[in-house]
Amino acid sequence: MSPRIILVTVFIALSVFASGCRNGLFGGEDIPTVQPESPPPAAPMVVDGMRTSYADIVERSSPAVVQIAVEVRSSSRSSRPEMESPLDEFFRQFPNPRGNEQQRLQRGFGSGVIVSADGSIITNAHVIDGSEKITVTTADNKEFTAKLVGIDKPSDLAVLKIEAQNLPFLSLGNSDTVRVGDIVLAIGNPLGIGQSVTAGIISAKGRQTGLSYGGNYSFEDFLQTDAPINRGNSGGALINLQGELIGINSQILSSGNSGGNIGIAFSIPSNMAKNILEQILETGRVRRGFLGIQMQNLTGDLAESLDMPDASGVIVNNVTPNRAAEKAGIKRGDVITAVNGEKIVDGNTLRNKIAGTVPGAEVKLTVIRGGESQDISVTLDEYDLEGSETSGREEDPQSPQKEPSSGRLGVSVVPLTPQMAKQYGSGTETQGVVVMDVAADSVAADAGIQKGDILMEVNRKAVSSGEEVESALQGAAGKPVMLLISRKGNTLFLTARLK
Repeated sequence: MSPRIILVTVFIALSVFASGCRNGLFGGEDIPTVQPESPPPAAPMVVDGMRTSYADIVERSSPAVVQIAVEVRSSSRSSRPEMESPLDEFFRQFPNPRGNEQQRLQRGFGSGVIVSADGSIITNAHVIDGSEKITVTTADNKEFTAKLVGIDKPSDLAVLKIEAQNLPFLSLGNSDTVRVGDIVLAIGNPLGIGQSVTAGIISAKGRQTGLSYGGNYSFEDFLQTDAPINRGNSGGALINLQGELIGINSQILSSGNSGGNIGIAFSIPSNMAKNILEQILETGRVRRGFLGIQMQNLTGDLAESLDMPDASGVIVNNVTPNRAAEKAGIKRGDVITAVNGEKIVDGNTLRNKIAGTVPGAEVKLTVIRGGESQDISVTLDEYDLEGSETSGREEDPQSPQKEPSSGRLGVSVVPLTPQMAKQYGSGTETQGVVVMDVAADSVAADAGIQKGDILMEVNRKAVSSGEEVESALQGAAGKPVMLLISRKGNTLFLTARLK
């Protein structure tokens, strides 16, 4: 075969092979053209009217939530479990080489929320109190040394400032419009592991725990949520589905010593936080209004004894001399049902409303007195931590010259003397009888009367002897009897149902 024929044969064979590749003779199908990969489409946020993702809300809101790291000398404050970090265990194992445990550094972590583009941050007071250095780390890992603008322990809130501009921030929503059952998201930095987001609902409003950082002087009005919150979330954001800040995460309840979440967490409502924030930014401190009364929640029996249709409001136990309430004409036994037209549910509600009003402002109290409703204008004094707590005395009553038991109540009493007023009361009581004994299974025992109580009034009648107590009880069958007592310097109303 000539070379020319061989060359033609090879050319034809290659052509047939190439054609077979194009037509799938050797591979079954055309070989597709390779295209560059594209990201999968984002999952829809709403399907058939139901939200399937919170990613859009988180994407907008999370950059405004920061991590707060603090350095604290051990002598500055006691170690708080809320603020412990893995480094605390290191320090416990390897103490200060000089042996000066008082001067070792502790480090802790918490969260905060940027609330203005120029770097104002709100967090919990317990996160930063006593710290020597505060470091803020933003969501994009930029670090800033923060300055403490002001701290308010009674609300457990503090305001920080970092030097930056055009920062992402969260707008404060109206926490009064939040409803039980609303979906919320909690954003923070739990356990020092980095920013995390959890979801839940508002499970209650107006909660008190008695565990706040300010102790007896705390103002509590928590939003309760089941969104999981753990150590390190303190100071972080609780937001609604509009991305508005409606609460500052503050406390958790946990079982045992684990400190873990059990589905009950508490956030300071944004309206309280807004008031504190504005005052601190303006003046560096917080001022609160003050009435000058002792009060207790109205019960069903108290309401019935006062001929009131329901148990809404608080009853005034005592009025502090020369303070706002007395100057305005508020009297012991008045029932306060509203402030500026807003209904009062309980004593905590009234206390928070008054405290949230600037001293010197005038408020209108709706008061039930003698079965009649009236409005009384009060110009508020300023709340003062010092001297605002009434101290009690723990001495057991002595038993000289007991009078016979007051049969219908089941108590033994003696007339009040100035010495006994100092021993068992505040020292200012001038009329009444001292309870020296309470019979078991008696009406008085059922009502909560205790040995050492000073019984001052029975059904709004002043009493100074056992006979006067019995006289005041006449005709009281079938209706709760209202008793005014002084116990260790505090006055309160009790009710008793005669057998």
